[in-house]
Amino acid sequence: MSLQQPKVGFVSLGCPKALVDSERILTQLRVEGYDLVQSYDDADVVVVNTCGFIDSAVAESLDAIGEAMAENGKVIVTGCLGKRSEVIREAYPDVLSISGPQDYQSVMEAVHVALPPKHDPFIDLVPDYGLKLTPKHYAYLKISEGCNHRCSFCIIPSMRGDLVSRPVDEVLREAEKLVRGGVKELLVVSQDTSAYGVDVKYAERTWRDKQYQTRMKALCEGLSELDVWTRLHYVYPYPHVDDIIPLMAEGKILPYLDIPFQHASPRVLKLMKRPGAVDKTLERVQRWRAICPELTIRSTFIVGFPGETEAEFEELLDFLDEAQLDRVGAFAYSPVDGAKANELPDPVDEDLKQERLARFMERQAAISEARLAAKVGTVQQVIVDAIDGELAIARSKADAPEIDGLVQVQDGREAGLQPGDFAFVRIMGNDEHDLYGEVEYNA
Repeated sequence: MSLQQPKVGFVSLGCPKALVDSERILTQLRVEGYDLVQSYDDADVVVVNTCGFIDSAVAESLDAIGEAMAENGKVIVTGCLGKRSEVIREAYPDVLSISGPQDYQSVMEAVHVALPPKHDPFIDLVPDYGLKLTPKHYAYLKISEGCNHRCSFCIIPSMRGDLVSRPVDEVLREAEKLVRGGVKELLVVSQDTSAYGVDVKYAERTWRDKQYQTRMKALCEGLSELDVWTRLHYVYPYPHVDDIIPLMAEGKILPYLDIPFQHASPRVLKLMKRPGAVDKTLERVQRWRAICPELTIRSTFIVGFPGETEAEFEELLDFLDEAQLDRVGAFAYSPVDGAKANELPDPVDEDLKQERLARFMERQAAISEARLAAKVGTVQQVIVDAIDGELAIARSKADAPEIDGLVQVQDGREAGLQPGDFAFVRIMGNDEHDLYGEVEYNA
């Protein structure tokens, strides 16, 4: 007679770093014999992993908690918003437990209290790479927690603490397990990937009988040994990023950098407490492209930051024209509870913020479309995410999942492509965001 396994529902919100936290909690739940279910009705208890970075994320998290309370009633809350437990308690005083980000032990203790485990070693089988919330062929690889920067618009250090780098051998072993489990693309994430290892003085560790420093370049060299796509996110434009570009040119890691520049006015960057040498940044971008012409640069910017003048906004538009970035996201400044930027004088009127955001996105859309149009006629390697009718929905080396564009392969089904397959596609056309093409040959 089989045991009736206790059932847990799970809601995961927020950034890829929070997604990795969710995967670790889910893996531990499964190891301890809990069933993971997809509906509130089936769940004995629900865990909600929250985001608390900006007001809209707080509202989304509170809505998710409220929905779980209404539909189920037994709710455990964790994640970034958990650092502001009074906000949650005021709205939902009956939640079972509240904990902050990466506090896996508190989550498990709360689950044990609400729903004691019934471990059955004969049925509780978990792959050695753990449970994943992403498709089988790609995974996020978190290399550190926290951040040493104190950007005036950001409260992440108050939620996630100062930088704590994971030992490089531990990261490489996790990557190795993921690849053994079928992962073909690793997305490296942290609050500041280029600061990796500074807190441990770049300590050396051994992996596969070789010494590696706990440093971004050494990590990339190690990951390149796994012979899968490796994509870097959230990289500050420090000089030592220059050391990574030759690895991209040699095909060891993807020619892709996700660098949140945030602005281009030196004065606004100073108010943001961000690196402000814009001329050097442009020089560096040009030098990177000289070394690795295939390089894709994605970035994010904030418009309407307190005190931003029209002239400073124009500086930002000029920067877009000069930098010719491939992929760009932008946000109108939104005050975040606890952020130092809220104390700055001369807030920008909300209508003006939105007007600047629209102008910014219009300028960048033309740049992004032109850079995509330059790829028409080329052959691009892609990885397939899904099959939709006759199409294969894929991504090139220039496209991170969920935040960048797609390559729509018109004859994908006919060519026998499946999710996780690589193929080489001749690009036939483009629009503002996506490319269209046909299979040249399967990888």
